[in-house]
Amino acid sequence: MMNTDPIADYLTRVRNAIKANHRVVEIPASNLKKEITKVLFDKGYIANYKFVEEGPQGAIKVALKYHPVSKISAIRTLTRVSKPGLRKYASVENMPRVLNGLGIAILSTSKGVMTDKEARVQNVGGEVLCYVY
Repeated sequence: MMNTDPIADYLTRVRNAIKANHRVVEIPASNLKKEITKVLFDKGYIANYKFVEEGPQGAIKVALKYHPVSKISAIRTLTRVSKPGLRKYASVENMPRVLNGLGIAILSTSKGVMTDKEARVQNVGGEVLCYVY
């Protein structure tokens, strides 16, 4: 099966797993998806992840994070910004602020995949992949 937008597929699988209160979601792997997963883990939006190297592509197993008492997910919203039909780029000057700094924008830059805050510090712009809060 050919997928036109693998990043949108990744975000949709995570959103659907959160809606269904799943603990773990399995996603077909790619280098960009692995980097996005690392950013989500570093910023505390997911509990853990594991890269499974089997088959031609491999998979990413993502353990979702929920509040222990209220069972609310750490990820409230995942929004795809740059789509294959309309790419969105941001320079350092017009870098997006998600929820006035409470959320993160994940960017694909020339120095790798990083958050909007890290891109401002490193003074690089890039393609805005998604917003997370």
